Amino acid sequence: MQPIRLVTALLTAVALVVPLSATASAAPPTADQHGKTLRQAAPKKFRIGSAVAGGGHHETMPYPDPFSADRPYRDRLAAEFSSVSPENQMKWEYIHPERDRYDFAAADAIVRFAQRNHQVVRGHTLLWHSQNPAWLEQGEFTADELRAILRDHVRTVVGRYQGRIQQWDVANEIFTETGELRTTDNIWLRELGPGIIADVFRWTHQADPHAELFFNDYGVESVNAKSDAYLALIQQLRAQGVPVHGFSAQAHLSTRYGFPADLEPNLKRFSALGLETAITELDVRMDLPDGGVPTAEQLTQQADYYRRTLTACLNVRGCDSFTIWGFTDKYSWVPVFFEGEGAATVMWEDFSRKPAYYALRSTLADRR
Repeated sequence: MQPIRLVTALLTAVALVVPLSATASAAPPTADQHGKTLRQAAPKKFRIGSAVAGGGHHETMPYPDPFSADRPYRDRLAAEFSSVSPENQMKWEYIHPERDRYDFAAADAIVRFAQRNHQVVRGHTLLWHSQNPAWLEQGEFTADELRAILRDHVRTVVGRYQGRIQQWDVANEIFTETGELRTTDNIWLRELGPGIIADVFRWTHQADPHAELFFNDYGVESVNAKSDAYLALIQQLRAQGVPVHGFSAQAHLSTRYGFPADLEPNLKRFSALGLETAITELDVRMDLPDGGVPTAEQLTQQADYYRRTLTACLNVRGCDSFTIWGFTDKYSWVPVFFEGEGAATVMWEDFSRKPAYYALRSTLADRR
């Protein structure tokens, strides 16, 4: 092993086993010895964000709810980011667990946290084919009943946070990889038809006229069948006066594959329509070597993917919201869903920073 790789591997291994208690008594990190935090380095009005860990796969893990139980985690979330996105806490199965009952506790806590820390919030999500409650998916509702349920949900949830959500992922992942609408597994499209898309955007705008309303999806970083389908649909909807304000690429990337080099020109296609654009769920997973410690080369490649994604966004007019899908490997969703892959975030489990973190910070600082 080359000396630089040996040193990196040893330092990384140490970082991975540092107990949380080693950082629990430290003061909230307003800045480290190397310079500013991400939000301090960012250009004015550019929002650098993170998902707020909770719900979903976290419920199967041997730790308590991250957001409510881990104060060092919250300290860093507050210090590093000017935007937050509920990872799961605003999805249907959590916020609307029964037909006649909403549970706003977790979402309320995130919104209050954001207000205290001068952060904006991205709402996620209103119309999706996944993580819907059983009462909805397995209920025997008429089309009129389903339409009323969705309208009530949008008005109730969006209305509750009126003026406190900057952007909403209104319709999430509605197209397949071939650019076809998900009319099989999306209950709303299957039972109500594609016209429901325009309706849900209109209802959201009525409930909060100041929120920016987005389509959001994975696999749309490049110019391809799926991003083409969104481009055509958005043009059609806007021609009908539907309040669609933005298009966002999730950007769940992997070093197994080449970087989507046409990300910037793809986003510019949407910007040319007068739309806002955003990166909403960025992480960069990698195949972990035996022992689970990435090599120096892997960390360098990961940092390059993070830097290039941010650069693409910064180069596009109206792309002023950039969110990573969690900032610490301690709570990352990747190892749960991608066997053998991991280390996808910008910090190790003890919140020490990876090269990817510094790549983001230096790129932001260069644009101030």
